[in-house]
Amino acid sequence: MKFILKPILLLSLLFNTLYGYAQNTTAKEKVIFDCDLGDDIDDMYALALLLSSPEVEVMGIVMDFANTPERGKMALKLLYELGLDDIPVVIGRKTSDVYSPQYIWSEGFNQLQPSKMDAVEFISTTLEKYPNEVNLVTVGPVPNMKDLLAKDPSILKKAKHIYSMFGSFNMGYNSAPTPSPEWNVVADIEASKVFVEADKDHNITYIPLDVTAFVKVNQENMNLLQMRNSILTDAICANYVLWRYMDYAKDLNYIPIVYDAVAIGAILWPELFHFEEGFVEVNDKGITSINTSKSPNSRIALHINEEEFLRRMMKRLLLQNIQRDNK
Repeated sequence: MKFILKPILLLSLLFNTLYGYAQNTTAKEKVIFDCDLGDDIDDMYALALLLSSPEVEVMGIVMDFANTPERGKMALKLLYELGLDDIPVVIGRKTSDVYSPQYIWSEGFNQLQPSKMDAVEFISTTLEKYPNEVNLVTVGPVPNMKDLLAKDPSILKKAKHIYSMFGSFNMGYNSAPTPSPEWNVVADIEASKVFVEADKDHNITYIPLDVTAFVKVNQENMNLLQMRNSILTDAICANYVLWRYMDYAKDLNYIPIVYDAVAIGAILWPELFHFEEGFVEVNDKGITSINTSKSPNSRIALHINEEEFLRRMMKRLLLQNIQRDNK
């Protein structure tokens, strides 16, 4: 007996085949992640979210500010344990010898080595190789950006887009109704001024305290991460324990805020944010502001659906299964 496909069934099969092909061939968002891993716990959450997001291709993880070699060891150990050895880790300019409790997690690790390129060479080379294709994400102080711009004042124009966890505009820390000197700005005010004054052709989005300060990982979330018992969630939990030895985090009533992970969310789920355009400035005290007398030069996130963001982030972290054996 002949089996004849009805036209509607044939069209359905063809559509599903083409749709599946399109899904598999969709270009990933290329990302360079410039961070201060090892200080606040939010960098670890941000990196974990990046690595567990299939729509992202991580081109490199760059360490900025303070004890950058120790920061690099943390990233290298995490990548090694996940089997992601092909992602380069780049050591930015070291600005201090401060030792964070989280560095204990990667003490003595030497199975992987960082890139031989410094931060400026790596970022500039990558942007030159893939012009208008690479998203540059900064979630720490910006001395690397200052050094990069000193070498080539127009280099940031070659990024597809820049996302920066940076600043405080309408509210500050602890939901204060006035702006605060946000850490990534005030840690290196000179570099921050250079960064905001650079000609970036409107291709920067600031993710300030106005949206990041709302997203907190409560004890229920931590319990879920601990019970998941995957390589990635175990790394988050191990560093969470060490982070609790930071002076400001010793009080167990202090709920961790995942500032930097929110910056990744602006790439993954922009529909969860409300953005406004403005001309951003930094004063001598590290306060950011929007100069309404000047034409906008950037985009600023000022509102977020924090509950939905946290739900999506937790789902992404809990349902991933990244491990060396899977590669």
